Amino acid sequence: MKRIDVGDIDEELAASIRRLAEREGISLSQAALRLLRKGAGLTDRAGGQNSIGSSLDDLFGTWSREDAEAFNTALDVFETVDDSAWK
Repeated sequence: MKRIDVGDIDEELAASIRRLAEREGISLSQAALRLLRKGAGLTDRAGGQNSIGSSLDDLFGTWSREDAEAFNTALDVFETVDDSAWK
């Protein structure tokens, strides 16, 4: 595997790499590689294609309370059992 040295990493990026490493329990190098792969549009090798991983992180906290309530109300239909389907 090739080795690439990257210099001039600003504090904001370094802090982001550190946070990811701490959150995931991985090394700084692994965190940096994960961010590079994500930025390049590549899948995370550890997660594979069937892993959600952090791919939905951008969606967290984007719904309003009203959006969440409407979604939960729409799911209520799945709580109803159609007795005729079980005869």
